[in-house]
Amino acid sequence: MKTVKDLGNDIYLMDCYDLQRTGRTGTYVIKDENNITLIESSASPSIPYILDGLRELNISPENITYLIVTHIHLDHAGGAGLLLRECPNANIIVHPNGARHLEDPSRLIAGARAVYGDDFNRLFEPIIPIDPSRIIIKKDQETLSLSSKRTLTFYDTPGHANHHLSIFDNLSMGIFTGDTAGIYYEELKQNDIHFYLPSTSPNQFNPEAMIQSLHLYKNLGVKSIYFGHYGMSTQPEEVYNQLTHWIPIFLEATEEGMKQGGTFEGQTESVYRLLMNKVRAYLEELQVNIDHPVYEILKLDLHVSAMGLVDYYRKGNR
Repeated sequence: MKTVKDLGNDIYLMDCYDLQRTGRTGTYVIKDENNITLIESSASPSIPYILDGLRELNISPENITYLIVTHIHLDHAGGAGLLLRECPNANIIVHPNGARHLEDPSRLIAGARAVYGDDFNRLFEPIIPIDPSRIIIKKDQETLSLSSKRTLTFYDTPGHANHHLSIFDNLSMGIFTGDTAGIYYEELKQNDIHFYLPSTSPNQFNPEAMIQSLHLYKNLGVKSIYFGHYGMSTQPEEVYNQLTHWIPIFLEATEEGMKQGGTFEGQTESVYRLLMNKVRAYLEELQVNIDHPVYEILKLDLHVSAMGLVDYYRKGNR
């Protein structure tokens, strides 16, 4: 099974087959002189696919220098402890607010169990604590030199989470955005459609901060966006335009869905239905049929996003 895409500039994308789906999460490989860097580990069930991808690239795990995680949500960093067992010479780089959760993931596990319920074990286990001696913290605008030509710059980019880094690569003029720039639905590329939605999962969604992070990307003159979910876009302006189109729609749907009051679960279901109706209407205009495979993952994404939106409004953000 071929799992690796060459994105140019010595950057490769390995498919992690999260949820047993192709094109759901990816790990990026940067090959530079004496340093090999991975960005994102995905969840623990994805680690065998990452090791397969490294073999495809003729890279020994012993030669990995750095593993960078954009944020510590389990679909991006849950497999980091397991992966580091295979990469004995690598250290992990994380946002200052995320380091303690890598050392002790208990609160992270509890939060994810609340979101994913009975599916938690299948999706995320095992989650292995990481020795503090292997954790490197990078603050806003700090850098990492990988070679004489390539420097990574780390930016604090909240909106999706308060412990979120984006990583700008000066060689490709691209940025690794985790979930701050939303989700890229590669399933629709076969229809010649480039479709992006914000990711508003619990419990630190902040629309104003998300929009400010997008402004940062724009001011950096980014030419490529490397998504956690999933792949590379060379149309950054289209990404910004679509996200700024959908964020207020998500907020309006939440206000409407919460008018009747009720339980958190009931409000989440109401908001989810409104979001799905709006997304379905948008895609129908683009001639995307209701039986298209993209709807399988949209159901999960929009339900999790509805949970984050309801949580945001219940905290008094109206």
